[in-house]
Amino acid sequence: MIEDIKKTLWATADKLRANMDAAEYKHIVLGLIFVKYISDTFQTRRVELTSKFTDSQDDYYLDNADSDLINIELEDRDYYKEVNVFWVPEAARWESLRAQAKQADIGKRIDDALSLIETENPKLKGILDKRYARVQLPDGKLGELVDLVSQIGFGESTDTAKNHARDLLGQVYEYFLGQFASAEGKRGGQFYTPASIVKTLVAVLAPHHGQVYDPCCGSGGMFVQSERFIEAHGGKLGDVSIYGQEANPTTWRLAAMNLAIRGIDFNLGKEPADTFVRDQHPDLRADFVLANPPFNISDWWHGSLEGDPRWVYGTPPQGNANYAWLQHMLYHLKPTGRAGIVLANGSMSSSQNSEGDIRRAMVDADKVEVMVALPGQLFFNTTIPACLWFLVKEKRIRKGEVLFIDARKLGSMISRVQCEFTDDIIEQVASTVAAWRGESTSGDDYADVAGYCRSVTLAEIAEHGHVLTPGRYVGAEAVEDDDEAFADKMQKLTETLGEQMAKGAELDQLIRLKLGGLGYEF
Repeated sequence: MIEDIKKTLWATADKLRANMDAAEYKHIVLGLIFVKYISDTFQTRRVELTSKFTDSQDDYYLDNADSDLINIELEDRDYYKEVNVFWVPEAARWESLRAQAKQADIGKRIDDALSLIETENPKLKGILDKRYARVQLPDGKLGELVDLVSQIGFGESTDTAKNHARDLLGQVYEYFLGQFASAEGKRGGQFYTPASIVKTLVAVLAPHHGQVYDPCCGSGGMFVQSERFIEAHGGKLGDVSIYGQEANPTTWRLAAMNLAIRGIDFNLGKEPADTFVRDQHPDLRADFVLANPPFNISDWWHGSLEGDPRWVYGTPPQGNANYAWLQHMLYHLKPTGRAGIVLANGSMSSSQNSEGDIRRAMVDADKVEVMVALPGQLFFNTTIPACLWFLVKEKRIRKGEVLFIDARKLGSMISRVQCEFTDDIIEQVASTVAAWRGESTSGDDYADVAGYCRSVTLAEIAEHGHVLTPGRYVGAEAVEDDDEAFADKMQKLTETLGEQMAKGAELDQLIRLKLGGLGYEF
């Protein structure tokens, strides 16, 4: 059901897109999806309240209430806020917009509706992207898009159905983000991290509670997956507090909408801003940091960052922000906090412009917990090989050791150009880390596996120049079950090959003789 809805919506929306760039069109589609969702959840709550007001067995029952009194009560915003439903003014409700979808000024009407929604819901102030009046679509196409989005219905009134509706539209929203990232190619990756990578980070960090922070949050995928993880493990929505920051204004809005449609409370700062120069959460010390910062950015430095207290292990080079991100995230951790970060492979071994010195200082201070090498072709926007860094503020177990996992061969191709981790592989990686930490729920003890994982002392890492590439430490995969020496085995294989070639020559000669007897010449 959900797959059919997603694919139908995308195919139709893609057809409607005509010649519009995907980077522009995604905001048009996702903005309408957001309005449809909050309007439907508002209407669902309204129907519920009407039933409650007239049910004598309900706590909300209005004794001897006539339709006028009920209508007055239905306009009380507190009834909606108490269940985290946004208040939607009448002119901004979806049915009003749909009724006007064929009007020439539908773009302006949508912009006006968004302004009304922002005015009534301070949490959404400045978040909704009002660009519909100036959108470059052929005549009538915006109205067709309104009709298209109308195909998703959210009329159920039970709590279970509401959660299903929220999850359904959340999945559609996430699907569109992924499709747009693929369509945009290189530029798309600035706001979308592939789901399997996010799942891996979350599965290893296991953020059950507390404050979760992403200083370059893109469209908010890390937060959404964290909430899913918590709910899947018996927790509830709200067990974590969400903090994020994003510099790109349109991406910042996407994140806010992505979280809002799921009912996730969040603090993305007062406005979009550069994390290094204008840290929106300077006093935050989080339980968990999850992030996929842009790889190898070279134009991040500002003179005001000289001597910044975040640079505990050395001033990052002005030409590459990788070690600025790592130190920023360590700085924002609580003493018991952990961080999971996606970075380019070069971060594990680079020694240019002080990066090697900073990495050595971080390793020697025992801040690096786990390193994971990833397969290629995981990202929509880059072929640069990537890895996962897991950092701790203060290591309490496995002091003086780092766990290395080489997962480069564990990806599954889902298209000609796209690779991902299956859920089984994600579970394998997470279980390996949990066993190493002594936190395995199955009681499994950790053991090194040649070619896959190995626990390494800081002294050995120092012998390798503080390079953190897993392939350097895990060794070759064990592929033989016996202890036969290589030279002996190679000699046997060579002898066997020689015997088979000799037999082949004998058969060839025999065939020639037989065919010669039948009159064939060679």
